[in-house]
Amino acid sequence: MQERNDITSFDAILDAKYGAVGTAEREAFRKEATNYCVGQIIYDARKQEHMTQSDLAKKVGTDKTYISRIEKGVIEPGVGMFFRIIEALGLKVDIVRPIV
Repeated sequence: MQERNDITSFDAILDAKYGAVGTAEREAFRKEATNYCVGQIIYDARKQEHMTQSDLAKKVGTDKTYISRIEKGVIEPGVGMFFRIIEALGLKVDIVRPIV
């Protein structure tokens, strides 16, 4: 069997591109990635509910631009707004202790 030297771990790729875990660069990347994922979840749920950004904004007491920025991952909503958005979309958040 031939040995492959081109295989690497995803952690090594992230370390090379964004710095080691715990560095400011890596934390900034993690935050950006999390914001993007949350935005996509909200976007998908809103579309599934056949709701416009304006409709959602009205339901949660904000404006369309704010919802757009959340969905694009540009900003991170505060906890209160996040829960209002989740509720308006018929979603649920469970807070549980991890299994150790």
